[in-house]
Amino acid sequence: MADLNDRGFAQVQSTSARTSAAEIDEGLRSYMLMVYNYMAMALGVTGAAALGTFYLSVTNDPTAAAAQLPNGEYLTQLGYTLFATPLKYVVFFAPLGLVFFLSARIQKMKVSTAQTTFWIYAGLVGISLASIFMVYTHGSIARVFFITAAAFGGLSLYGYTTKKDLTGWGSFLFMGLIGIIIAMVVNIFLESSALQFAISVIGVLVFAGLTAYDTQQIKNMYAESDGTSTATRKAILGALKLYLDFINLFIMMLMLFGNRE
Repeated sequence: MADLNDRGFAQVQSTSARTSAAEIDEGLRSYMLMVYNYMAMALGVTGAAALGTFYLSVTNDPTAAAAQLPNGEYLTQLGYTLFATPLKYVVFFAPLGLVFFLSARIQKMKVSTAQTTFWIYAGLVGISLASIFMVYTHGSIARVFFITAAAFGGLSLYGYTTKKDLTGWGSFLFMGLIGIIIAMVVNIFLESSALQFAISVIGVLVFAGLTAYDTQQIKNMYAESDGTSTATRKAILGALKLYLDFINLFIMMLMLFGNRE
């Protein structure tokens, strides 16, 4: 009789454990889907802002031109103001300042404020990226974007599904990132095509690694006990990390494989 009771209790425990694991798995899937949805929407905002800014900044009408581009097109007054005056430094550095602010303050923000800040940041990045349409052919930009999307998807899937602990990658990838930033600053003065090529190659490797690493870290951030607000903030922060990985991977690949105007 005691044996039967023990077996029955063990079966109940086993069933309860399976149910709990299934609930956690379902919650994790919902959380990761939220992360990817936020990231995808941010990329959409960035793309719309970049294209919109480009079309407002470039014209084929010489009578409406403020300056001429090397490819024969002209900058409008808006384009000249954004990309040929000191305001270009504001356009470049504004997203950088906002991403630091969002990363540092997101846990103290209301969810609606965090969402709005994230969309504003994505829009500012789009404005700063509008100039790539003046440098690279539109066909090569589209091609590199889809290559980046395929690579990112595979790397993120690896980071999500692998049983290997990628934590050890963190310090190595961080050092690589710092090295890239220093090399890019140095190359502003050197203008070396060889150094630029090296930066692009190393950058692709670093941001490829960061995509897998960050995906695993975002997955590990999930906690079943999180409330809706906490889970949403975590999802926005996770989406921000993957968004940055995607954008930087895209830029590095564009410098390698893009066709210049």
